[in-house]
Amino acid sequence: MNEHTRESQPALAAVERVQRLYGAQRAACLTQPYPSGDERVARLKALKRQTQRYQDLLAEAMSADFGFRPAAESKMLDLLGSVLEANHAISHLKRWMKSSPRSTELLFLGNRIKVTYQPKGVVGVIVPWNFPIYLAMGPLVTALAAGNRVMIKMSEITPATNAVFKRLLAEVYPEDLVAVVGEELVDPNVFTSLPFDHIVFTGSPAVGKIVMRTAAQNLTPVTLELGGKSPAVVSRHYPLADAARRITHGKSVNCGQICIAPDYALVPRESQGEFVAAVKASFEAMYGARTEGNPNFTSVVSERQFQRLQAALDDARAKGATVTACAPLPSGAGNRQLPLHIVTGATPQMTVLQDELFGPVLPVVPYDQLDDAIAFIHARPRPLALYCFSGDAAERDELLRRTHSGGVTLNDWGWHAINHDAPFGGIGNSGIGNYHGEEGFRELSHARTVFERRRWFPTQLFHPPYGSFVQRLSMKYFLGEADPSLGGKPGH
Repeated sequence: MNEHTRESQPALAAVERVQRLYGAQRAACLTQPYPSGDERVARLKALKRQTQRYQDLLAEAMSADFGFRPAAESKMLDLLGSVLEANHAISHLKRWMKSSPRSTELLFLGNRIKVTYQPKGVVGVIVPWNFPIYLAMGPLVTALAAGNRVMIKMSEITPATNAVFKRLLAEVYPEDLVAVVGEELVDPNVFTSLPFDHIVFTGSPAVGKIVMRTAAQNLTPVTLELGGKSPAVVSRHYPLADAARRITHGKSVNCGQICIAPDYALVPRESQGEFVAAVKASFEAMYGARTEGNPNFTSVVSERQFQRLQAALDDARAKGATVTACAPLPSGAGNRQLPLHIVTGATPQMTVLQDELFGPVLPVVPYDQLDDAIAFIHARPRPLALYCFSGDAAERDELLRRTHSGGVTLNDWGWHAINHDAPFGGIGNSGIGNYHGEEGFRELSHARTVFERRRWFPTQLFHPPYGSFVQRLSMKYFLGEADPSLGGKPGH
């Protein structure tokens, strides 16, 4: 056995395991295609219990994977949201499962028609590294509520979290119901190329396109939760310091590594300097004078991501922007607790206004009139989130009418995403489809129309040979008269 063969053995074993797991889940679907409401609720309660039991181990694992992440931040952002989502599904599931009676066409009056919600089957979930538990749990809760079996692909960047999560799930679910694969699967295309009944992917638009293309080979429907440059519009009709504090929090929590973080701020031109000062003061109030060794501040997840952010800042400086650091750069080797950096004077040619930043870098863009801010937003792909800070209801309504985004929080950032009675999803470049709440349940269910003909109802009257009195009367009633000036032969 040569060295190359020895190295490839774990990779081959991972591929074989994924294929075996898929086969087991597919077979289990055939055995139990429609789990009862009680069974689904029991599965969700078990998941909630395990999340609560494992909260300390999960927080430790996520901190290890990030280089450092405060336990309070992990529990607040990853675990609290997961429990809230499970609670919501447990409370509402049996109502969601009920069939929906519909009205027949007048032509079929007296018959019955309804829509039932059937499990799709085996759902694949692809999880990013930035919220490894919440972004696994959200789709998992939704998929289990809809009665599906679930295979989860965790990120290669979070091996410690993957191990704890796998252990947590294995204690309550057989692998033919829920299974986890992680960094051992070297080629992610092995996962996405499986003929799932639905795939939920959270990640970048670039990778989302690859997932969608691969899924198309099996005509697998996809839910894509992507990202983009989510704007925060600060109005003249809102206290500047309060807007600065809330945007600073959104750009600094989890070190800004959030798909719905405010990517850039649009600020009245005359207030730009005051806003920058308020952001800097807000950052210091939350995190103190330094981020290095700060027990409240998360690290950039990897050296590659750290260098990417530094390169974006260097590009901005080289092209004439002003960069204001809210605290000194970390000096310790391997310390990636990068403080918030504010960029003013940015131009469209700079990386900071082209790419989703996904880190603690905040471009501040001045505007003169609301029309200018709206035009700036329209010049970019549709974002996953939009934030509007305004005390003027008419102004807020105008911004909502004239822009598109996956979701919106008014006078704050991000909180729409963890209210689980409402759908969460993107639009255009920021995603396709929804999960959370009832819309998520519908997304991962097949809406199956069931028409029941009453035994006495004479649908045979519409059989050939054509031209009977009933047929002619029906066509006359619903279609009316043809326009003879258009040509055509009557009765054809």
